[in-house]
Amino acid sequence: MKVLVIGSGGREHALVWKLAESPRVDKIFCAPGNAGIAQIAECVPIAVEAVEQLADFVQREGVDLTVVGPEAALLSGVVDEFEKRGLRIFGPRREAALIEGSKSFAKDLMMELGVPTAKYQTFTQMEPALQYIREQGAPIVVKADGLAAGKGVIVAQTVTEAEDAVRSIMEAKEFGEAGSQVVIEEFLAGEEATVLAFVDGQTVRLMVPSQDHKQVFDGDKGPNTGGMGTYAPVSKVSAKLLKEVETTIIRPVVDGLAAKGTPYKGVLYAGLMLTAQGPKVIEFNARFGDPETQVVLPLLENDLVEVAEAVIEGRLGEVELSWKNGAAVCVILAAQGYPGSYRKGDVITGLDHLPEQVAVFHAGTAAKDGQLVTNGGRVLGVTGFGHDLKAAKEAAYRGVEAIHFEGMHYRTDISDKAFRS
Repeated sequence: MKVLVIGSGGREHALVWKLAESPRVDKIFCAPGNAGIAQIAECVPIAVEAVEQLADFVQREGVDLTVVGPEAALLSGVVDEFEKRGLRIFGPRREAALIEGSKSFAKDLMMELGVPTAKYQTFTQMEPALQYIREQGAPIVVKADGLAAGKGVIVAQTVTEAEDAVRSIMEAKEFGEAGSQVVIEEFLAGEEATVLAFVDGQTVRLMVPSQDHKQVFDGDKGPNTGGMGTYAPVSKVSAKLLKEVETTIIRPVVDGLAAKGTPYKGVLYAGLMLTAQGPKVIEFNARFGDPETQVVLPLLENDLVEVAEAVIEGRLGEVELSWKNGAAVCVILAAQGYPGSYRKGDVITGLDHLPEQVAVFHAGTAAKDGQLVTNGGRVLGVTGFGHDLKAAKEAAYRGVEAIHFEGMHYRTDISDKAFRS
């Protein structure tokens, strides 16, 4: 069969890598892909939001299955267009994907369904938002309502910092139209965890939990990024806690959306804070996480094609997920300047001398004059595997040591929280 993956980052490289394992797959396309993906799939120069072009391509090439990576494609209505044409595609329709596309929509839905989350207010005007911050005090969390590539969330430690965040979002339009509304939330204390779930509109199958590291520097310092590394599984998320997440968070949302006539199909991502009162939702995403996918999918024993088809056909209840023993750790190698403006075009070396138990997923790379060069803020995800988390971490950082490009920076403490009592 022929498969198309939509997207160009590390998540998409991991999806292509996993799909290529399936004995049923003969050919993989990726739109638009990157230099690493091009080594195992045919990259086609179609933008993720060019919905009609993507559907035309699939019809022309006879593609049997399309898997959507990024949220921008989902919120452009790619699934709606494909389904209208009778094409098989994995991911939620636009209306269901609003759970990521609008933070106010997600918060209102959670409030309606009784899903545990932080207290919040939504504002369309700057002055009332500033007044609310002064009344509430700090620490406090300021979020751009729309899509901001994982960077539209500011955890402000002071009132002044929160006020500055509101001004940069609503007045300076740092995140464009994503900042036409802001959601201001209470600060939640605890440790973060991500739980991804396959959903077919009714049935839910949870994946192994992972933990992302959002801040750019060690010790969770500095501004938020799209993610600087992750690991799985998370020992603090016990089987009992995972069941609680399914019962109190994932299941109510899936049932609630179905009751509204917008059934959710695809991957539902729950970003959680493990508080003293139990797990609470920080955010929902409407797709595989990045970089969580780079540690979760390698641990999945099932054929991803089989799971995707079961989701599309509404028969996920027939599928039981099976997970490998062991662990995975992914370290993101970032370009100089990231998460601000960053350099491009630096030559990358060392990928042909990687140690065992390491896979490298390309995020922002390109081929130029026969060399591999940087072409994004997050350049590579170096994933190490091991029989336990310690071995996986050691493998990942051995992989990091083998790679070089000018200005390369990364966190040295990915997974360290797991070793603290």
